[in-house]
Amino acid sequence: MSGTVLDERSVALVRLAAAVARGGTDGALTERMRAAREAGVPRRWIEELLLQSLLNVGYPLALAAFAAWRELDGPLPAEDAGEPVEHAAWAEWARRGEAACRAVYGRTYHKLLRNLEGLHPALPPLVLIDAYGKLLARPGLDARRRELCTVAAIACLDAPRQLHAHLRGALNTGSSKEEMDALVTLLAAELPEERARRLRALWEDVRGR
Repeated sequence: MSGTVLDERSVALVRLAAAVARGGTDGALTERMRAAREAGVPRRWIEELLLQSLLNVGYPLALAAFAAWRELDGPLPAEDAGEPVEHAAWAEWARRGEAACRAVYGRTYHKLLRNLEGLHPALPPLVLIDAYGKLLARPGLDARRRELCTVAAIACLDAPRQLHAHLRGALNTGSSKEEMDALVTLLAAELPEERARRLRALWEDVRGR
């Protein structure tokens, strides 16, 4: 994903992430899934996007998306299931969760931990181990595309502080400013006018730093 524009598979994956976040039963979600397959997005990427959607948009929308995907793609072959989550790997989840979270938040990582601790002492380990260690650091989808999909999902929600953080996170995980320009343009076309305006304003702030 070098250069000044997003590659076709990343665009299809981001558009699918936005559709998952919006939910609905109008067929748009299934159409985005078909479009992703036609763009050559690997099945494993889609499976991992749907798993991380549990974090970004919650269980109800993520489970609905999984149901639509299973109906379209059929049963999941065992070899495509990826890393199991039933094994006892707390230490490994903690290690790679910290590494993945540091990669996203960069120099604000320790500030994030302090803020989480201030909200509730259970939040730092839940974020580092359950969110980043168990899910976001899973093999199967690279960190750069995971973060692009996270931006797409959060842009569809009313969570400007988190959106601002993950716009920075997309740069921290390797997307160029030009790629992010393209992503913001793509997402703005998906959003109501006011939310699109706020997305552009947040990106302008992040881009100018």
